[in-house]
Amino acid sequence: MVASHRTTKLSESITMAITALAKKLKSEGRDILSFSAGEPDFDTPQIIKDEAIKAINDGFTKYTAVDGIPELKDAIVKKLKRDNGLDYEPKHIIGSNGAKHSLFNLFQAVINDGDEVIIPSPYWVTYPELVEYSGGKVVEIKTDDSSGFKITPEQLKSAITDRTKMLVLTTPSNPTGAVYSKTELEALAEVLKGTDILVASDEMYEKLVYDGTFSSVASISEDMYQRTVTINGLSKSVAMTGWRFGYLATPDMNLITAMKNLQSQSTSNINSITQKASIVGLSPEIDSEIDSMVVAFRERRDYAVKAINNIHGLSVVKPDGAFYLFVNISEVENDSMKFSKELLESKGVAVVPGVGFGSEGYIRISFATDLETIKDGINRLKEFVESK
Repeated sequence: MVASHRTTKLSESITMAITALAKKLKSEGRDILSFSAGEPDFDTPQIIKDEAIKAINDGFTKYTAVDGIPELKDAIVKKLKRDNGLDYEPKHIIGSNGAKHSLFNLFQAVINDGDEVIIPSPYWVTYPELVEYSGGKVVEIKTDDSSGFKITPEQLKSAITDRTKMLVLTTPSNPTGAVYSKTELEALAEVLKGTDILVASDEMYEKLVYDGTFSSVASISEDMYQRTVTINGLSKSVAMTGWRFGYLATPDMNLITAMKNLQSQSTSNINSITQKASIVGLSPEIDSEIDSMVVAFRERRDYAVKAINNIHGLSVVKPDGAFYLFVNISEVENDSMKFSKELLESKGVAVVPGVGFGSEGYIRISFATDLETIKDGINRLKEFVESK
């Protein structure tokens, strides 16, 4: 049987490919340090787990409304108001199986064949894959360390054509950790005025900001509020990656209806127990747990940035958010896949090649692991670079 032309457009996630190779080597008895996965090393807070256990014991194990139970949607509305200054009604919210699912629903509901979607690079590996699967055309805006990995209004203006349907913005960024300031977002918003361009704002890492202040894209102006679909979840902020909870918010009811219908014919509701647990994860009760993670991540970031910048031939811009370092390796080796494979095979250190994020000459290192492992990994990286 020949696979459909839609699925043949899809590539394997380069992040998952490296992770699989690292696991294989580890199963063979190799001492492997993995800095490839985008997953906090912290456990899900006990208060969230307790709520899930209660839901199971209470028998909350049946189908729910496709877009989420009322209590969950109310919790999302309150969170968006409290943290982001955004006013939504429950009808403006859809809960999905992770932010990736929210993005899939959005792209499928919006993109027609030939529509152009502007994506700044480096980008999260899934964005271009989903755009092309949906029949769209990716228009990249290149950034690098000199610009702090952020696009300028001039770049955005130059990328817009009469086929532009959507702009994807990620703040804080995976893979670079770049965070757009309110002023920078306002400048981009000015470019979009008078257009019909939708903005997909992926804000998954909003709670993991170490310098500066996070601004939600939809909060910039009424115009941006109307054109923005805000996408978020709890995977990164409260270590709920395996629970599969994400959500999106938009005042556009035509879009909400289209995405809700799509989800009703694919997955229906997300896990009922996850919904109950996520209500706690969205509440202020969990803030102290998040604060503790931020303190640990900041310490790791600061150590790793200093140590890597002391390795001759490597450089890295200190990220303001998320838990990644996007390291410039171009003075040593511009082929990031070759660099990553050789580093893994010779030193047992797993990183992700920058080419998978649309930027050759870089590697992504996750610091979502303990400080001792980070120190060991960077020492091995130093030895590898010096041997080159």
